[in-house]
Order: sequence, then structure tokens, then C-alpha cells
Amino acid sequence: AITVKPSYGLSDDQIAGMLKDGFSSADADMAARKLREALVGAERMVLATRSALAADGDLLPVEERQALEARMTTLAAMTSDADAIDAATQALAEATEGFAAERMNRSIARALTGRDVSAL
Repeated sequence: AITVKPSYGLSDDQIAGMLKDGFSSADADMAARKLREALVGAERMVLATRSALAADGDLLPVEERQALEARMTTLAAMTSDADAIDAATQALAEATEGFAAERMNRSIARALTGRDVSAL
């Protein structure tokens, strides 16, 4: 049997210690990753919503636009609780569903305006 030993001089105890350190930080590493993923998702949602509002914000009543702005401000301020960030991102997504439908209707109407039905 061939035994492979590290050539850089670590003892078995040192390797075992490194493995234990890695395992002990696994939970913290997973939590940090989950938080980072939540923050990235939230940022994407806020950017997409801001872009949609810039393009078609006139489709919304003032109160609804203000409510979306407030949700985005709240979401953008969240920095430390991945579950809360995910929940706020989902709430913003749900709050924009009607707006997304209105945008789609406008886009379809623009595409069809002036076209003959028989040409479709």
C-alpha cells in the first residue's frame, strides 16, 4: 500500500486540527453565504423594480408607487438577517405582480397598435 503524506511538513495532529477548524466554522460559513445570497437577491429585486418604475411608473397610482418605494427603502436598509431579507424580497415581488401585468399589457398593446388582425 502507498501512503501519501503532505510534503510541506504538516503533522497528522496539525492536519486534524485544520480539519476540526474547518468543520467548526462550517455553520458560520453557511450563514454568511445565505446572507450574501439574500442580499444579492434583494439588490436585484430593488434594481429591477426601480428600472420598471423609471420606464412605466405612470401606470401606478401615486399611493401604490409610494408603497413600492417604501418597501424598496426598507429592503435596501436590511443587512444582517437573511430570512428577513428573503421575506422582504418576496413581499416586494408579490407587491409588484400587478404592476408587472400592467407593464405586459402596455407592451402588448404597443406591439399590436396599428397592426391588421389578419396579419397576426
